[in-house]
Amino acid sequence: MQEMVALNRGSLAEKILAGERISAAEALALYEWPLPELGALANVRRNLAKSASSDGYDTDVATYIVDRNINYTNVCNVYCKFCAFYRMQRDTDHYVLTREQIDEKLDELTAVGGVQILMQGGHHPDLAFDWYIELLQHIRAKYPHINIHGFSPPEFQHFAAVFKMPLRQVISEFKAAGLGSIPGGGGEILVDRIRDLISPLKCNSDAWLEVMQIAHEAGLMFGHVETVGDRRASAAPA
Repeated sequence: MQEMVALNRGSLAEKILAGERISAAEALALYEWPLPELGALANVRRNLAKSASSDGYDTDVATYIVDRNINYTNVCNVYCKFCAFYRMQRDTDHYVLTREQIDEKLDELTAVGGVQILMQGGHHPDLAFDWYIELLQHIRAKYPHINIHGFSPPEFQHFAAVFKMPLRQVISEFKAAGLGSIPGGGGEILVDRIRDLISPLKCNSDAWLEVMQIAHEAGLMFGHVETVGDRRASAAPA
């Protein structure tokens, strides 16, 4: 039996290294592997993929940008069981950042060469549509060099409900006001059985994916420095 397990493991490793598609059952089996062994395989596959798609570029090069997280509010009415961040409006330490406080953070980011913010908050029940639009317009006008990577799929579903607007319209209006891209927050695990246990008031998996679909269609899932040619290269099959 042990020899059979070892043989299957060796065969699976060969399959992974060859770049072949593995089955759902094989992917599940990988969870039982020692982490160093799994990490080594992943590193080999990563390097193979990078080499195949880099068009001769150095595969050891890693790139990064300087950005900053800005949590514009900690007020949230979703009450996820794993979250230590959220506050209710009756809590003494709840907040909504002022325009001046946000500007201060953006000034500090600019001073160190920053080019992007990740701006997310809780599901605030009372902030109006115009509050968000005016904030985005302000940042875009005053800090045109900074990409606004903002909000999350659950936040957008929350916005659509609170503003009583179609989701697609909300996303379109936010983009027109200055939103540059949408992160994938709120996708802790896209299995509704788990989501119902740990965050029953947060949007379900289909609603999360709906935001991502619209965001892709609106061109909000790319960064802010690549060209159309870069996008073509990144989408080319390895």
